Amino acid sequence: MLDFDLAELYGAETKRFKESVRRNMKRFPSDFMFELNPEEWKNLRSQIASSGCCDSRYVPFAFTEQAVAMLSGH
Repeated sequence: MLDFDLAELYGAETKRFKESVRRNMKRFPSDFMFELNPEEWKNLRSQIASSGCCDSRYVPFAFTEQAVAMLSGH
């Protein structure tokens, strides 16, 4: 899942959600989440542009299933 999806799920602004994640990077094992690179983000946006979710200029964090489960437990 991408950060903006999780922020919406938790009722938070994406910016605030990302700030919280950045403050707690040590809590996420390196294989639980990663930040897309600009080329990956460009490709993904071109595939889902019609959904209106991709207005962000910033590349999102991507979270694995394990990270989402870890987030939901806190």
